Amino acid sequence: MNRIPSRSTTSLAVLAAAMALGHAGSASAANITVSDTAVTVDGAEGAGDAAPAAQDSADHSGLTEIVVTATKRETNLQKTPIAISVLAPESIKDRHVQSLGDLADGAVPSLRIATFEARHSALTVGIRGIVPFDANQTARDQGVGVYLDGVYLGRQQGLNTALFDAQRIEVLRGPQGTLFGRNTEGGAVSIVTKEPSGQFGGRLTGGIGNYGSYNTEAHVDLPEVANIAFKIDGVIQHQDATVKNPLAGQYGWNYHNTAGGRITGKWKPVDGLSVEISYDRAKDENTPNYSQLINYNPNGKVVGQYDPITLKLVAPGSPAGTSTVCTTCIAPLSPLVQVHSDRQNVAEIGVPQQLSIDRSDGVAGVIKYKLTDGLELRSITAWRGVDTEQWDNSGGPHRTIFAPNANFSRYSLSNLHQRQFSQELQLVGSLPQLDYVLGLYYFNENVREYAATPSTNKWNADGTGYTINSETVLGPITSSNQGWQPGMWFTQRDSHARARSYAAFAQATWTPVDPLHITLGGRYTKDKREGALTRVSNVATPWTFTYDHSRFDPMVTVAFDAAEGMNLYAKYSTGYRAGGANSRSSTFGAFGPEEVKAYEVGAKLDLLDRRVRLNVAGYIMDRTGTQIDFDNVDTAPFLADGVTPNPTFNLHTENTANAPGTSKIRGLEVELTAKPVDNLTLGASYAYTYTNIPVTANPNPGPTFGQLTQVFVVFTPKNAASGYIDYHIPFGSGDTQIKLHLDANYASSQYSFQSENVKTDASFIVNGRISIADIALGEGRQKLSIGAWARNLLDETHIYRRSNANNGTLGAYANYNPPRTFGFDAAINF
Repeated sequence: MNRIPSRSTTSLAVLAAAMALGHAGSASAANITVSDTAVTVDGAEGAGDAAPAAQDSADHSGLTEIVVTATKRETNLQKTPIAISVLAPESIKDRHVQSLGDLADGAVPSLRIATFEARHSALTVGIRGIVPFDANQTARDQGVGVYLDGVYLGRQQGLNTALFDAQRIEVLRGPQGTLFGRNTEGGAVSIVTKEPSGQFGGRLTGGIGNYGSYNTEAHVDLPEVANIAFKIDGVIQHQDATVKNPLAGQYGWNYHNTAGGRITGKWKPVDGLSVEISYDRAKDENTPNYSQLINYNPNGKVVGQYDPITLKLVAPGSPAGTSTVCTTCIAPLSPLVQVHSDRQNVAEIGVPQQLSIDRSDGVAGVIKYKLTDGLELRSITAWRGVDTEQWDNSGGPHRTIFAPNANFSRYSLSNLHQRQFSQELQLVGSLPQLDYVLGLYYFNENVREYAATPSTNKWNADGTGYTINSETVLGPITSSNQGWQPGMWFTQRDSHARARSYAAFAQATWTPVDPLHITLGGRYTKDKREGALTRVSNVATPWTFTYDHSRFDPMVTVAFDAAEGMNLYAKYSTGYRAGGANSRSSTFGAFGPEEVKAYEVGAKLDLLDRRVRLNVAGYIMDRTGTQIDFDNVDTAPFLADGVTPNPTFNLHTENTANAPGTSKIRGLEVELTAKPVDNLTLGASYAYTYTNIPVTANPNPGPTFGQLTQVFVVFTPKNAASGYIDYHIPFGSGDTQIKLHLDANYASSQYSFQSENVKTDASFIVNGRISIADIALGEGRQKLSIGAWARNLLDETHIYRRSNANNGTLGAYANYNPPRTFGFDAAINF
């Protein structure tokens, strides 16, 4: 078995830190003013294109303006007729958000993020009830697009890597089919990083916390030389496991170690022309969350016994030598297996658990050229890749029955290799009373994934002990004789796919009279995808798949400035998620696209001299072709005779159906921010989401085939809310302040499997931070900030993922949220 390697480091972070320490004392970049959900630039120096939008609020004592780029141009959030939530750098720091996965606590109520299965290697991202169950495959997509500096990230894998000095995270709620295109039917998450400023400055951060956690960051802006400026970012994040593994030399669960870096260069050879090139690379080592058995025999079956001679499951009290299998009995638990109704911190049985490793990298080039004062040509070119090695042994004995001398503990293994290229051209212009965007887009992706599910452990005859199977095997490789090292896999599936997308889009906003704004937009897209499922259950297969689909997505918005600080809008838009094929099915079963039509009204209000900001949106979304996954994992180690090994043991089969008719999604969203006094900011947001999907025929082969089943939208609470308090107290001389932050996040119970009528727990997560900020160091511009933070401050415990699929054979299993984490950090700004 693999032993724990030494922890990785990133030379880029070390280089950035060394450069920063060696050059302290130069001018700083622009001053950024933030609230919990707001970001704006208060000074033009170093602010770039965003500075003019913030100028008229620089001297205002109320809430500052927020600059967003959701319409492909810099606009004031309150004057942009789109439902948008913005997370600013201060909010990201206060909540100790190190990756997108940390937003699973509900900071933005309409944005729902969860691990795929229990794995940190891939994230499920949803907005407004558009949440996929299993997009973690080669030939299918998510319904919410995630973008890094305008570049679409094509896979769920790699989304949980570290954030590199994010300037803001924009959450665009509702279909974005016109400007963003395919796979944005629920909305888009746009991560915008800080550009090189051309002035020397930066930030060094270091921290430690419980569970052996530590983090270091270095962000360095270098002075502009010959019209070229560079910015270097390095990040290291580490946390030991929160659930211990009793098997020596193996990792526990909910462990992560991330190291990465980014370098960006920006060249301005002449006025009006800028060329920005960036390269980022990250390595994320992690283990899944632990899967626990939360009840046993909930259906109240008769508990059988294993005959000491025949080793078959027989009725209780049967004489020794009985060979008649009790088909109505449930298998007894091993005396070693424990049922827990609360979060475990130590597993009762040790299993091999190696690190899942995600490697992501990308290079992007952004060219902006101002053809005239009101016309800019932009080009965004990007190559990106993700490689993942998945090692998920989170279930142990909690998802497989006990049987004498039987294998158990399903080790879910997967290797994925993805490469993508994208090119976007934009023409962004303004005329009197008209703003417009024209664009062309191309996307090309190649993905391959293969997987296996060996069992790592084996019971003894009476369940009082177990052994660890060998990671290598002798003889023919079969489902019951396989290891988990390369070359020893009984490959359950091996698939590859290529996707291409071509699009042309246009959007224009006309202002016939000053308070009225009419926006029309449209996007034509042609998607092509082909692939093959070349191996199923370690046997070569001939299954292929082709997809060729084109569509037009229109958008109409009417906005009206009813008064100063009061903006109203009504919007019609469409979006879609591309069709594909399910690589977990035995035949690479294909399914069609899902499409949504959305009707939305909203109001954006700045009230009481900008002391209060209220944004409200209500929407109706009708979705057709809803993609529904019906999945099953075979947990029986033997066939019905009780002695013959089951050739499909541990096999995960899944088929996808397009639900008939129209799925209904209805919702209301409210965001309220208030600044009653200069040092106090309060915020609250709420999302109500109603979903209903028509009953759908089960496509899985077997006795359930064709059965009409009520299906559900996953990870979408009917009610979700978030609130925060930020309070700043002047401390000592100069700009030094004591900063207090507290946020609370609630979500009602929700479904976590599309075809299971069982809900998770409701959740209530509180996060907090206290810091002393901007302590002057000497006579220079260097400032020190020190702070203490906590996530899940109250150590609340809830189930975020639950399955009752094994109720008839064992019991329900579930995954719990992470426990309370806390720590201390210090940062030097220079």
